[in-house]
Amino acid sequence: MNAVDQKLISNIYAKKEGYQNVYTWFSKLNEEGLNPLYITMDGEQSVIRAIYEIWPQTKIQRCLYHIQREGMRWLRTYPKTQAGRDLRRLLKTLCRINSFKERNIFIASYVAWLNQYRDFVLSLPKSEVAFKDLKKTMALIYNALPDMFYYLKDKNIPKTTNTLESFYSRLKSDYRSHRGLTEKHKRSFLNWYCYFKNKYK
Repeated sequence: MNAVDQKLISNIYAKKEGYQNVYTWFSKLNEEGLNPLYITMDGEQSVIRAIYEIWPQTKIQRCLYHIQREGMRWLRTYPKTQAGRDLRRLLKTLCRINSFKERNIFIASYVAWLNQYRDFVLSLPKSEVAFKDLKKTMALIYNALPDMFYYLKDKNIPKTTNTLESFYSRLKSDYRSHRGLTEKHKRSFLNWYCYFKNKYK
């Protein structure tokens, strides 16, 4: 989806997201002249790998909502440790960052959290749920941080995939009302659905 006008650029029917499917798809788009400067997406590594192989100059804006939702899911609604509660509180602010100042506050707050709790986290028994939850969330933020804030430099870069996810949610809901379609008709349904989405936008 083009983030500026919210028109669908392309679609494929695939039973499972994976490297081979998206590599073939992206290669075709590349041959047709598509050369994106930025792509906003979740952290699916197989897709990121395909993007960098086909468009090595493209920068990936990590979807802030996916980071927030995944981190808060791992930390759980009621974390058992103060470290978990403080990190969950920090993650809640992520999608509200709209300036470099707010970005800097977020990063400084995360660094302060690390300085305060890193030794505590590492001291937890590795079999404990709290250790696993905190380690996964720390790794999530560490890996995503370099690609979190490109949108602050350009208003045309969305910070979340919410618009596309909203469309996909409606598509799935409408698709379910047509259960029993053959494979051929499933593909046709998808193509026509996307065509009319653009036509009557």
